[in-house]
Amino acid sequence: MVSDDSLLILGIETSCDETAVGIVENGARSLSSVVASQVDLHARFGGVVPEVASRAHVSLINAVIAEALVEGGVDFCDLDAVAACSGPGLSGSLIVGSAAAKAIALATGLPYVGVNHLEGHIYAAFLDDPSLEPPIAALLVSGGHTLVVAMEAHGSYRVLGQTVDDAAGEAFDKVARFLGLGYPGGPAIDQLAARGDPEAIPFPRPMLKEGYDFSFSGLKTSVINYVSRNPDVEIADVAASFQDAVVDVAITKLLRGALEVGAPTVVIGGGVAANSRLRTRLLDEAESVGIEAFLPSRELCTDNGAMIAAAASWRLRADGPTPLDAGVSSSWSLASL
Repeated sequence: MVSDDSLLILGIETSCDETAVGIVENGARSLSSVVASQVDLHARFGGVVPEVASRAHVSLINAVIAEALVEGGVDFCDLDAVAACSGPGLSGSLIVGSAAAKAIALATGLPYVGVNHLEGHIYAAFLDDPSLEPPIAALLVSGGHTLVVAMEAHGSYRVLGQTVDDAAGEAFDKVARFLGLGYPGGPAIDQLAARGDPEAIPFPRPMLKEGYDFSFSGLKTSVINYVSRNPDVEIADVAASFQDAVVDVAITKLLRGALEVGAPTVVIGGGVAANSRLRTRLLDEAESVGIEAFLPSRELCTDNGAMIAAAASWRLRADGPTPLDAGVSSSWSLASL
């Protein structure tokens, strides 16, 4: 029975290569968050292979659900709803998580809620600090997405800008692959950059002063061309200089957007939001312009089921259950909510 006082939701996230399940109480308190990573499966390919990801989700999903229930100390009969990420993401992967959630809903009579992956990343911040209130400007930055969003109210979003080619995380992976750092590229570059000089190489800051859209494909090409022309360059300096170029653009556009829409708070989400340089510089630069920056824990920045359950808590109260015949969408826009 859904009430305004307590809402216990199981959330499933399978939009890409993480099989993740979380249980959240009242949209604010995480009881469990279990993530089964597929990094080892995809590492030899240098990136995520959709068919491999889908098959892995099928193999892992039941065990991850069971572990999340045990970790949370609850059973299906204690839940008020079940939710799943319905997009955007890899279609095959999305179908596995959505089908699992619908099967639970059908078997138990629980309401089902389809959740937008990007909205989930925004609501991850509320799990770390339930006192956050809109308006908020959010930077969502991962392997598949890079965008600046104005959250004007709960459930109400305006996309200010997004990537026109490579997402930031994709650029990190491609540069890391070129430098021989392996996969995933983001953590490898973050670690190596700590030993380098971020001012050593003046890589371009793409579209820095041009609105809120992002473009990282040209930056990636600049790195490749520079290293090809300077084979003896210190790779740590390349990593640090490339990383700072990405961070410069991301922070500049986020803070500019926050000031334009009058948002006193900025948050970040997505796998690249775990980047050390981005987190450190955002705190300093936001403070310098009178904006509060909230950084969710690194565990909540990456894909997880708790963020899906948190967003579902709002969606269920606002919109009611999602029909069981609703499909998934690999390109579900946050602006359409």
